[in-house]
Amino acid sequence: MQNLLIYLCVITVVAVFVTCIDKFAAVKKFYRVPERTLLIIAALGGGAGMYLTMKLIRHKTKKLKFMLGIPLIVVAQVAVILLINSYADYLSKIILF
Repeated sequence: MQNLLIYLCVITVVAVFVTCIDKFAAVKKFYRVPERTLLIIAALGGGAGMYLTMKLIRHKTKKLKFMLGIPLIVVAQVAVILLINSYADYLSKIILF
């Protein structure tokens, strides 16, 4: 569980950093971070931090793909974690025989 928390902290920092870099690039008309990359980072666990950052710095807030997609990813991730947690004893018995 501790490793999961460390991972989520690291991926959240990455998500916030990449989102800020993309906002900076958009303002300066530099090379942008592909939308696919942003969505992959969200799917890897950085969705909550990315969504809050996007709202805070007003980045991609008009894109439905991000304003609906990222919260849906986060809800799905929370549901999976809760599901795994509720069946943790059962799953450990199956895996360990």
